[in-house]
Amino acid sequence: MKGDYQDLVDEISALLGAPATLENRDFRLIAFGAHDSDDDLAMDPVRTRSILTRQSTAAVRAWFEGFGIARATGPVRIPAAPDAGVFRGRICLPVRYRGIVQGYVWLLDQEPGAAGPDAAALDAAMEVAQRIGVLLAEEAKAGADLSREFLAVLTAGPGWQQEMAVSALRAALGPAGDGLHAAVCVTPWPGEAPPSVPGAAAVCVVPRRGAGPAGGPPGGGPGDGLALAVLLRLRSTDALAPALTAVARLLPRSAARPAAATTTATATAAGAATRGGAPAGSRAADRATPSAHPAGEASGAHRMTAGVGDPVRGLADLPAAWEQAVAAARAAVAQPRFGPVAQWSRIGPYRMLAGLTADAADDPVTRALLTPAHRELARTAEVFLDCAGQAGRAAAALGIHRQTLYYRIARVEQLTGLELDEGEDRLLLHMALKAARLT
Repeated sequence: MKGDYQDLVDEISALLGAPATLENRDFRLIAFGAHDSDDDLAMDPVRTRSILTRQSTAAVRAWFEGFGIARATGPVRIPAAPDAGVFRGRICLPVRYRGIVQGYVWLLDQEPGAAGPDAAALDAAMEVAQRIGVLLAEEAKAGADLSREFLAVLTAGPGWQQEMAVSALRAALGPAGDGLHAAVCVTPWPGEAPPSVPGAAAVCVVPRRGAGPAGGPPGGGPGDGLALAVLLRLRSTDALAPALTAVARLLPRSAARPAAATTTATATAAGAATRGGAPAGSRAADRATPSAHPAGEASGAHRMTAGVGDPVRGLADLPAAWEQAVAAARAAVAQPRFGPVAQWSRIGPYRMLAGLTADAADDPVTRALLTPAHRELARTAEVFLDCAGQAGRAAAALGIHRQTLYYRIARVEQLTGLELDEGEDRLLLHMALKAARLT
C-alpha cells in the first residue's frame, strides 16, 4: 500500500514539475517526492519538519486549515508567510473520497511572476489525488472490517481458542501483522466504533463485564458497558507521540477537566502544606486532596480515559498488551495525575494491583477503614504511607499538626488491627488503599 502512495505522489510530481508530499487528514506524512533543487527556500522549516518528523505541528495545521483546505474540492493556493516558517507558497490538492477529505497533497508554488502549473496539469493532478483518496478510504475501511477478528482475539479464552483468534487476525492483516503495534483501551465508550482512527490497523467495541475492583475476564474493564479497543501501528518503540495524539483525539475535551481540577486543588493544598515542609507538586501533596481519597465517592468513575499497553512486535503478545491497556485506563481513573491517556509503563504499582482478583483486593482487616464513615482516616493513612511513614512530611502534606497525625494513625491501627511499625502490615494497608482506587 505504501508503495502505491509513493508511485502516485511521484506521478503528481511529474505532472506538475515540483516535488509533492502526501499527508493524511491529520497532517501525518505518508509519502514525499524526491527533492533535488538548489533553491534553499524550497526546504523551508515547515516542509523540513514535516519530512523529518513525519508530521506537522498543531499550529501549522491550524494555519493551513484557515485557508479552507478541508472544505475545498479543487486546488488551493496558499501564499508564502515567512513569519510562520513558510518561505514559499503552496499548492494544496485536497484528497477526497465520496466528498470526505482523506488527506492532502502539497506542492511548492512557483515564485511570484513565474509561470506555474496550467489548468490542464492541475486537473490531471486532481484525478491522481482522487485515486489516492480511494486508497486511503479503503485502508481506513480495512481497519474497520477487521473488527470481528480483533474482537475475537480480545475476548477468546486462553489456550487454543486465543491462538486460533490471533492466527486469524494475523492472516487478515497480512505482512503488516508482523509489524510493531500498541493496544489501546478507551473507556467507557458510548456506542459504535468510529468510522476511522488515524494509524489504526483494527478497531472494535468490546463489552466490558463487571470485574470488581481489580482484574477481570479477558476483554473486561472497569464497571459495566463498553470499551473501545484500537490496534495502533507504530514505526518504532521510541515514537509513541503520534499514537498518543491519535488516542487523545478520541477523548472528549471535557475528559481532561477532572485532571486539571485535581491539579489545581493539589497545588492549593500543597502550597499551604509547603509552609510545613511538604514540597508543592509532590506525590504526597497529590494524595492530600479530598478528591484523591480512596474511600470517597468515585468522582472519576464515569470519566472517559484511555490506556496504552507496551508496544508489541507481531500479534502473539496482543492479548497481554490489551490487558495492560485496560489496566492503564483504570489507573487513569484512579489517579488523574496519570492523565486522561495513561501508559502501562508509567502507572507504577497499579501494574501489579490491576492483576489482583476482586477477592484478593478486598482484605477483611481494611474493610472497615475503606468506608465513607472513615474517609479522612483512610486519606491520612495513605498520605502517611506515601511519605514512607515520615510523620513530618505526612503532617505537612495533610496540613495538620503532627499530634493530630499521630492520633489518626492510632485510630487506623484500632480499626484495622494492624501495627504500622511493622513492614508487612504497612505493605498490606498500602496495597489495600491503592487497590480501592480501582473500584
